[in-house]
Amino acid sequence: MDRREVIKQGSIAALSIALPIPLIGFTKTSVMEKNKHFEVIIIGGSYAGLSAALALGRSLRNVLVIDSGKPCNSQTPHSHNFLTQDGKPPAEIANIAKQQLEQYNTVSLLNDFVMTARRIPTGFEIKTEKAKVFTAKKIILATGVKDKMPHIKGFSECWGISVMHCPYCHGYENKAVKTAIIANGERAFHLSPLVKNLTKDLTILTNGKMDFDESQSKKLKENNISVNEKEILEIEHQNGHLKKIVFQDGSKENFRAAYAAIPFEQHTSIPFDLGCELTESGHIKVDFFQQTSVVGMFACGDISSPMRSVAYAVATGNIAGAMVNKELSEEQF
Repeated sequence: MDRREVIKQGSIAALSIALPIPLIGFTKTSVMEKNKHFEVIIIGGSYAGLSAALALGRSLRNVLVIDSGKPCNSQTPHSHNFLTQDGKPPAEIANIAKQQLEQYNTVSLLNDFVMTARRIPTGFEIKTEKAKVFTAKKIILATGVKDKMPHIKGFSECWGISVMHCPYCHGYENKAVKTAIIANGERAFHLSPLVKNLTKDLTILTNGKMDFDESQSKKLKENNISVNEKEILEIEHQNGHLKKIVFQDGSKENFRAAYAAIPFEQHTSIPFDLGCELTESGHIKVDFFQQTSVVGMFACGDISSPMRSVAYAVATGNIAGAMVNKELSEEQF
């Protein structure tokens, strides 16, 4: 199997949906077209990428942010767990970030998709889908992970609305309602106490034979969490809001919310092309300063951690930007 197609199991220890957001406006085309070399290229323009750009812009660094404008969370109504921005639509948070970045003249944006990246003596060279070529001393990856939807009718339409990846995203808004966990084994067991904290009416849908050890089964029973092994056929919903789950045998059960642990993959082949080391979970391995195993390349946001929150993405983006500026400053000193 091609390494780019390797799919890793998604984490369920997340805090809030924080996937790529489209960048509309904030384009200094004239500056960008004249300049093919930048101190830093940020690949990905969601919360992490914009946060890194802010740190670098305030440090007077010549930065290019490249984003494809194809958000994975376009149907997510509200983002949570980010202080001062709790409950706002994801795009609104991104637009505020872009407005604040406009004052930094050294930061430019290109609406494009990075196809390839390679090492060169002066740093890195990248080529985009629109046949543009840029070089940079440093690269920050903020491309986000790509969720792999299961073959269940109605699942993708509900994803991020009433079928969620973790209880910190919209758990408060779906408290005290009949809830399902669509997962099995360790992943389902990990979610169980978190969701049980929000609702007493909880059922695990293993979508096949259950995979719990004796101690896990005992704990689930003690907490009155039932387990349904029927295979799922369809999720009935209204505009993404879960109504019923239909099973292969034709039976149905009413639910109002569900949590699911689904696989993910890296959004682009860039980490593989440049030889980034990955963790066992499939994330890009970084140190405490967001440095990858490739010298001169940093990574931030959910591509480097199972913590998929807006707050975490902003924090790691800020760290990556600061550390890149530190490296550049010391190299120039």
